[in-house]
Amino acid sequence: MCVAVPMKVVEVGEYDCVAEIDGVRRSANIMTLDDVKVGDYIMVHAGFAIAKLDPVTAQETLDLMRRIVDMEGGEA
Repeated sequence: MCVAVPMKVVEVGEYDCVAEIDGVRRSANIMTLDDVKVGDYIMVHAGFAIAKLDPVTAQETLDLMRRIVDMEGGEA
């Protein structure tokens, strides 16, 4: 199963950015999105930013993902 993860943008380059969630930073290609800025929330899948999210939706999605992991007894 493939999962996209909401992440907060902390650095922006010409074609990529660095995004963070829970202290984990990853590079993501942003060529498919317009006007990505530091502080934006993006959905990252396989190293690509596939959508921008508002902060409320990003947090709700993260909360749901964490609940699912908790129900399975794993770690987020």
